[in-house]
Order: sequence, then C-alpha cells, then structure tokens
Amino acid sequence: MDAFVINGGKRLRGTVRVHGAKNAALPQLAAALLTDQPVKLSDVPDLEDIRNMTKLLDELGCEVEHDPAASSVTVHSTDDSKCKARYDIVRKMRASVCVLGPLLARRGKAQVSMPGGCNIGDRPVDLHMRGLRALGAKVHLDSGYIVAELPESGRLTGARVFLGGPFGSTVLGTINVMSAAALAKGRTIIESAACEPEVEDMANLLSAMGANVTGAGTPRVIIEGVDQLHGAKHKVIPDRIEAGTYVAAAAITNGQITIENFPTDALTAVLDRFEYTGVEIEPVKPASGAGPSPTRKRGTRKKNNQGTLDDDRMRQTVRVASTRRLEPTQIFTQPHPGFPTDLQAQIMALLCLADGNSMITEKIFPDRFLHVAELLRMGANLVRNGPTVLVSGVRELIGAQVMASDLRASAGLILAGLAARGTTTVSRIYHVDRGYEKMELSLQKLGADVERVNQPEKQ
Repeated sequence: MDAFVINGGKRLRGTVRVHGAKNAALPQLAAALLTDQPVKLSDVPDLEDIRNMTKLLDELGCEVEHDPAASSVTVHSTDDSKCKARYDIVRKMRASVCVLGPLLARRGKAQVSMPGGCNIGDRPVDLHMRGLRALGAKVHLDSGYIVAELPESGRLTGARVFLGGPFGSTVLGTINVMSAAALAKGRTIIESAACEPEVEDMANLLSAMGANVTGAGTPRVIIEGVDQLHGAKHKVIPDRIEAGTYVAAAAITNGQITIENFPTDALTAVLDRFEYTGVEIEPVKPASGAGPSPTRKRGTRKKNNQGTLDDDRMRQTVRVASTRRLEPTQIFTQPHPGFPTDLQAQIMALLCLADGNSMITEKIFPDRFLHVAELLRMGANLVRNGPTVLVSGVRELIGAQVMASDLRASAGLILAGLAARGTTTVSRIYHVDRGYEKMELSLQKLGADVERVNQPEKQ
C-alpha cells in the first residue's frame, strides 16, 4: 500500500498548473451515453476515478480512446443493449450514479448499483430518483440496484422538478435530471438546482451536443427537450478544489508559488477566507492574453469555436504568497457559491498554525471530521462539538504517522506534513490518487521533500 513520506519545513516556490476538474469530467464522460456519436473531452485528469468511469463505460458498450499526450478521452457509445452498471465498479466511485439519467433517457432502461465513494457521511440518492420520477420514469430499488424504466409512452416528459434536500441542493442529482431532460419531450424546469461550476460546465457540454439548456449556474435550470443529441468536443474546466489545495500549500509553508489554469471565478468564497487569513493571491495575467471578458448572464456564457468558456477568470494565472502571521477566521461550508466542503480539511490544516482561535462548521456533511484525530497526532489543538471544530493555533506541527480516511482528508494531512517539523508519513494514499494527479510530483517541482513509498500493510 502506497504512502507519502514528507520531510516538512520546506518553503514552496515555483509554478504548478491546475488539472481539469475530476467532478466535471466524470459526469461529462457519462454524457457520451446520450448520443451514438463520439464525444471528445480534453484536459481530463489522469486519476483512478477517471479510469474507473471509463472502465464502466466500456462495460456499457462504449469505445473509449485515451490520448495521454493531449490529456483527452474520446467516448463513442456503440452498443445500446447494455444498461447495467455493476456493483463491483460503482462501489468504488459515487459519481458512477451519473450514468443513470443518460442510460434511462436514451436506452430506455437503467440498472445502476447504489453508489459508494468516500467515507464522509450519508449521501442518499433519493433526490435523483425523485427527479426522474417527476419526468415520468418508473423507478424502484431491487437488490441494491436503482432500476429505472421509461413510461409506456416510450419517452420522458418535461416537468417542474424540485431538488432541494436537507443539506441543500444535489450536484449529481441536478446533472442526472438535466441529462435525462435533454432528451425528454417538452420543457423541464429544475428548481433548487445545484449552482456549482461543474453543473454549469455540464450544461455547456450538453449545449455543444445540441441540447437546449439555460440558467445553469443558478437555482433554476430550464431544459427544452430535443429528439436527439450529437457528438461534440469540450474542454473540462479547471479543478477548483485542486486549485484551492495548492493555495493552502503555499500558505502553510510560507511559500510563494505561481498557479496556472486557476479558476478564480469559481473560488470567490474560498479566496475571501484565504485573503482574510493573510494569504495574498494576485492575478499575473489572463490565460488567453485577451483581457477580461464582458459581463454576461450566468448560464449563457459565450463559447469559442473549441466549445470552451470564453472567460479569462476561469483560466487565470495567479501568484500566491502569505504573511508570516496568519489570522484566525470562521468557516461555514455551504453549497456553491459558499465555501466548499471539499476544502474544509485543507483550510483546517492551515488554521492549525493561525495566531488565535478559528471555528469551522460543516453544514454539508456534519460528520466529515475523520482528519481531526490525525491532526491531533501532529500537535494540533482541535476541539470538536457536533458539526463544529474549534481550532486553536499552535506555534508548530510535529511530524507523525497518520492515516488518510478519505480524499480531501488526505490532502489536509499532506499539507500539515509539509509544514510540520520532522517527518510525516501519510498512509493509505490511494485516497488522494482519486482526486489529485501525481500530487507528489507537483509538490516536488515546488521544492517539497515528499516521496511515494510502498508501505507493507499491517496484519
């Protein structure tokens, strides 16, 4: 089992590029099931989750072609008879549930195992099922599988769908319903839709495929169903969570780095909290060199002839540095445009070294605090009370053997190790490989002393 061995105390310097967003690429790969023509995605990260998704699509009758040099994946759906997403694959990755809507809408039936994923709390799929039922689908559970079929009319019908849940809207649920509605008859209005950039990017791909989607990125998404979709080429947006993680890495080591392909427009709440703590984030130049884009209504951004967003603020180059004294702050995770839950562990590691008391409240997954016990092993001063953790800053963290429990907790522990005195060993690093492409190599280029080692698993 792989582990990271980190000798802390190195100030990070240099340049790193943000890869394409995993959480955008996964449902976009599944969207290829909506057409019998090839769909080509570029800037697709090389991750374990991506490999699992392409393996699933292969089992579902798709031809998948990888071009590592171009970071692209082309998916061509050629066998419409296969509709079952097996447990053995789906259990490894929650985003596999994104095949549910496309399979149902185009192949008439879907049999998808209940999803797995990270150990961060309950994430029910009832909103996905409710949304598809609203479009007329027959949906039930059978032996751990979600089984969905078209109504007797043979086609889904547009409807008004409410997707609000106890912890806010659902990103994958919004994407599933939006994908299915693209081939439904008539108009679908999704109320309380997720506003995350990944939803907006999915809408851009669907539009490139011939769908009629407006309002993506707002709480109300409107889809006018069409009879069929066609192939398309699309560039995946940068990964805002990876970008935020590298900002935290520079700050926690008191370093100074340049980050390319930085999605500033997707990180307003994050940048606000980082800047409050004393992290300086300044744009170097627009990625395209064409100057800022004119203001446009969200969900209707202009596309260039490659099908990518003509929006410099989604692909900026920024310089990151931090003051020696970090200010404490309060963090409340919320659905977008609030502070993302996927950056909670990373900013907690940073605030462990702030000068004073910080408070972090988790409003998305109230039990997402398995990293707290590991940070305590490194000398952090943390007190949890329900969904809130009080973080009292300490002068230094001390290297220790710690264990990753999920993807983002892994990143938080790695950040802590970069700043800690001595050696930190982060085991079960396979978690981080699900969301960060060759993270150790990126950190090494920035001057970090980090090595991937094979660690025998204890009996």
